[in-house]
Amino acid sequence: MADTATGNDAGVRIARFTVADQIAYGVVQGDADDVASLSVNAINGHPFAPFEQTSARFAMKDVRLLPPVLPNKLIGIGKNYADHAREMGEEPPTTPVMFLKPSTAVIGPGESVVLPPQSQQVEFEGEIAVVIGRLARDVPAERVGEVILGYTCANDVTARDLQHSDGQWTRAKGFDTFCPLGPWISTGVDATALAVQTEVNGQTRQSAPVSAMVHSITDLVVFV
Repeated sequence: MADTATGNDAGVRIARFTVADQIAYGVVQGDADDVASLSVNAINGHPFAPFEQTSARFAMKDVRLLPPVLPNKLIGIGKNYADHAREMGEEPPTTPVMFLKPSTAVIGPGESVVLPPQSQQVEFEGEIAVVIGRLARDVPAERVGEVILGYTCANDVTARDLQHSDGQWTRAKGFDTFCPLGPWISTGVDATALAVQTEVNGQTRQSAPVSAMVHSITDLVVFV
C-alpha cells in the first residue's frame, strides 16, 4: 500500500474503471494532453473517504472508463449562462432554475447517446458537474468547500422540441443516455478558473468561463 489520500487532495484525478471484468476506482497518473502516457492506480475502497493507492497500475488503454460517479440524484441548474438564456429568448433568471435528471440517464465517456424517436431536435449542453462527496443539507457558504469532492464534465443532453412542447423539462432531459459524465473527477481545483468548452466534430460550439455563470457554484450549493 502507498499514498494515503482524500478526495480533496490537490491534483488528484479519480476515475472509475473496469478491467478484467472487475470494477474499481483509481487515481489517474500522467499528462492529460498525452493520452498514451496515462495510467490509473487502483485504490482500496472508494474516493468518498480517505483511501490508499495500491500497487496495481494499469495503462489507460487497457481499461474502460465508466461514469466516475453513480449519483443517486442529478440536480441541474437551467439558464445559468446569460448568453444561453438569451438564446432561448429569455433573460437570465434572478433565482436559480432547478431541475432533476434521473440516474438512469448517466453513461460513461465515449458511450453513445441514443436518439429517441419522440424528438427531432436533440441538442448538447456542455456543463461543469459538481460532485458532492458527503451527505449535506442546509450548507452555509463558508462550508461549501467541505462537501464538494471535485468536478467532472457533463453533457446535459436535451430534446429541445419536447422541452418546449411539454412546458417542463423531465421528459426532454431524462431519456436513457442523456447524461454522459467523465472522464474523471478532478479534486483540489479552483473551479472559478475553469472554462466549459464543447466541440462537435472538432469544431468549438460552446466556450464560456465558469466565472460567467449567473449564479456561482458556491451560491448554487447553498441554494440546492
